[in-house]
Amino acid sequence: MGDVGSELAARENDVVILTSDRGYDDPTVKFPSHSDVGRMKIRRLPFCSFGKQSIAFRLLGGVSFTLQAVFRALLIRRLDTIVVSTSPPMASFVGLVVGAVRRVHVVYWPMDLNPDQALALGLARAGSLSVRGLEWLNRAILRRADVVIALDHAMAERLERKQPVGDKLVIVPPWPEADDVRDVPPLENPFRATHGLGGKRVVMYSGTLGLANPVNTLLEAAEQFEDRQDLVFLFVGGGAGMSEIRERNRPNVRWLPYQPFDQLRYSLAAGDVHIVSLGDAMGGIVHPCKVYGAMARGRPILYLGPPASHVTEMMAEADFGWQVRHGDVAGAAAAIRTILEAEPASLAELGARAKALIEGKRTRRISCGRVCDVIEGAGIAEPGPGGRAEARSS
Repeated sequence: MGDVGSELAARENDVVILTSDRGYDDPTVKFPSHSDVGRMKIRRLPFCSFGKQSIAFRLLGGVSFTLQAVFRALLIRRLDTIVVSTSPPMASFVGLVVGAVRRVHVVYWPMDLNPDQALALGLARAGSLSVRGLEWLNRAILRRADVVIALDHAMAERLERKQPVGDKLVIVPPWPEADDVRDVPPLENPFRATHGLGGKRVVMYSGTLGLANPVNTLLEAAEQFEDRQDLVFLFVGGGAGMSEIRERNRPNVRWLPYQPFDQLRYSLAAGDVHIVSLGDAMGGIVHPCKVYGAMARGRPILYLGPPASHVTEMMAEADFGWQVRHGDVAGAAAAIRTILEAEPASLAELGARAKALIEGKRTRRISCGRVCDVIEGAGIAEPGPGGRAEARSS
């Protein structure tokens, strides 16, 4: 959302981004109430994040943010367009209310789908009041939106089943956080030196490890390699799944918290192979976008998940890694053994294929530009002075 806001502002639109003033994972982290970057204004709302220790706290923060966002958006002068996503899950309510009252265009850009995710994970009961409420909201925003942007084909099909959206649906996958990423050679990488990774083959998971991204199969296979001092499974980030990583306390599995944004180039480059996981029931519901950052850095991918996904679609275009089904511990062990025994040049060749695929058609410039083109090309955000597109994020 921030990338699109920056690009729309660069195209001479006035942009307002509404977000929370505190961290989602750590609500003790506080950000300035407002920031202005050229024609992009960031407004951060209070009392929107109370931590993730319970569903009730998350719901309280989401409702508080949604109501404040409605109020703030209604007061924005000369509003043309509102862009809403799915964090919090009820954020599309902002688009419905503001779109109706202000009679502005609405772009719906879901990043994950609920209650689909909660149902698939067994966290909600079909037919419950909350499930029925979110389903009503999903269908309402799909009917109201002028443009719907899906992240992959499976998500597009799931959205179409909820509510026919016809030719207003477009598919644009996410993108790496930056273009022209320069690799950091292992011997020059301070992250590897700081964490004692010199001379080791590092299989890395970087990002949020949620319930939708199981790695149990990999962890079980990793136990077969505990005698190898030259192999490390490094998990960097947060999320509910990281607790299991810490609890296992295996000698060849390590955990580190989220890294500062300005250190990502070093932490991501420290992985020789990157792990991407998608739960068997999560196709079309969530879209692990960590794959793009790893590919942009020329890293091979070890994919854990169903055979049909956005990752396997890309692997069919350019073979740049390994695919393992959940539950196939033997297959995971075989892939690890291949990774461990591979020459650096072989891994580099796989990584080069991944990077070439990103540079060919999935860079930040290309994909972010496509989202902005969809907005402007549909006549939604009029370029030039006086145009104002609102991007809402959390």
